[in-house]
Amino acid sequence: MTNTDKAGVEKMSIDPVTLTVIEKGLQQVCSEMDLVHEKTSFSPVISESFDRSNGIYGVGDGRVISQGALGLPIFIGVMQETTRSVIEYRDDLEDGDVILVNDPYLGGTHLMDVKMVKPFYYKGKLWCYLSNTGHWPDTGGMVPGGFNSTATEIHQEGLRIPPVKLVRKGAMDEDMVRIVLANIRVADERIGDIKAQIAALDAGAKRLTGLIDRYTQETVEAAILDLEQRSEQMMRAHIETIPDGVYTGTAHMDSDGVVNEPLEINVRITVEGSDIAFDFSESSPPCMGPLNSVWATTLSSVYVAIKHIFPDVPVNAGCFKPVKVDKPKGTFIYAEYPRPVAGCAAEVSQRIMESVFLALANAIPEKLFAAPAGTSGNISLGGFDPEEDRSYIMYYFSGGGYGGWWNGDGITNGCSTIGISKSQPVEILEQRYPVIFDHYRIREHSGGAGKYRGGFGVGYKVRMLRGTGTASFLMEHGKFGPPGILGGEEGAKNQIRVCRNGEVIEPEHISKGEGFALGPGDWVEVETPGGGGYGIADERDATLVERDKRRSY
Repeated sequence: MTNTDKAGVEKMSIDPVTLTVIEKGLQQVCSEMDLVHEKTSFSPVISESFDRSNGIYGVGDGRVISQGALGLPIFIGVMQETTRSVIEYRDDLEDGDVILVNDPYLGGTHLMDVKMVKPFYYKGKLWCYLSNTGHWPDTGGMVPGGFNSTATEIHQEGLRIPPVKLVRKGAMDEDMVRIVLANIRVADERIGDIKAQIAALDAGAKRLTGLIDRYTQETVEAAILDLEQRSEQMMRAHIETIPDGVYTGTAHMDSDGVVNEPLEINVRITVEGSDIAFDFSESSPPCMGPLNSVWATTLSSVYVAIKHIFPDVPVNAGCFKPVKVDKPKGTFIYAEYPRPVAGCAAEVSQRIMESVFLALANAIPEKLFAAPAGTSGNISLGGFDPEEDRSYIMYYFSGGGYGGWWNGDGITNGCSTIGISKSQPVEILEQRYPVIFDHYRIREHSGGAGKYRGGFGVGYKVRMLRGTGTASFLMEHGKFGPPGILGGEEGAKNQIRVCRNGEVIEPEHISKGEGFALGPGDWVEVETPGGGGYGIADERDATLVERDKRRSY
């Protein structure tokens, strides 16, 4: 059965049951890729924290067709831009090839997020692309883990890889592997991550072939178009609930890690009917340090912010058709070569989202929330473990408080707003690295006061047991706590303390620093931000106040 769309093109009609089955089938293909990626990776940041994503992307334009429920949301737009760059730069792709790329300026994020793109052929014809991202704990550079805070150009941050063939017609290019591993500190771990990403793509190709075989190519393609149209309609219906008008919001960053002065992200949002447009042109100019954001990350940050507000819209290219984002050229959130970008994906992205939340809180407070902790709390520790007789790199990120919302308090120890990643279990880290966690606990009193208070951050202290280590930090909200809305107060600020040889110090830039050499007995203590408060504190229900006191909050 067929009907005709607005352009007069005949298209196939699909019954709702089949449409739903195919939609879930595409998501399952992506989710199975995620699971293979997770279960076969060597790095705990992927296998334990799920800092990865897999998806299906369209021929020609690289548009997102589907992404698994287990993938990081920030990679929705990023991998779409990555795939588009691969399509543009490589016209020689063949069945069985896999492209490796981490270039931030070609649809990337920071260098540690390494992408692979595999052209998927069905019955000899290019049908789509399977793409994934995995956070490698190290890609070389000035400091172990890549989260340096003083880089002033991209070349200081690590190995930058343009779209190159890692696999040719099913055979891995060993010369390319040698080049990559020669520029990475813990090579034996990275080769495991490389093979895990390839295995995930292979699993996706197998499952997608089975799905198309079962429902036919014509039916699956028609379903994809139908699903895109439905997502667009649903998103437009949500946007229409926002009163027409212009809304502004500002989020502050502590510093760029080099110049100890704040940066501003200023957004101007225009809502007209079912269209919404974002203008960031009044944000701070490009900065010297690694807190610049590339276009793919900035765009994806807006997409994820909208998905936080309207979470029920299925993810595909149609979801974002009503969302227009002007390229903020001349600002630090439109980084161009050779600007350093180590903090863009984990930190700047969350400030971009915060500016959007604060702006739209004025329009739809019943659907918004106060600012969350808004930092991934990135800490890297790399050195030598004499007991294991090997080098190591431990990359760790932690949770924080979510903001209060219109019907309740914020979540305590929630994940970062860009993902669904969870903190690695401290027991796993203590098994793999020469450290011990003296404590890991809720950070009491850290939630911003309000009618509905913010959730609490966490506090932990990690101590060196043996060997050597060099610690680096790239965090945020150390000078400015997560702001409240509608009269709510800000959440507690981020705090870092380092003890070396019995002397306790704090980084000059509060939330950023690198090159802290540690020995046995030295330690690092981190207190993550709490969420902002929603509404005036005096309006908080007395029973909730009493409950907080009873729980020692």
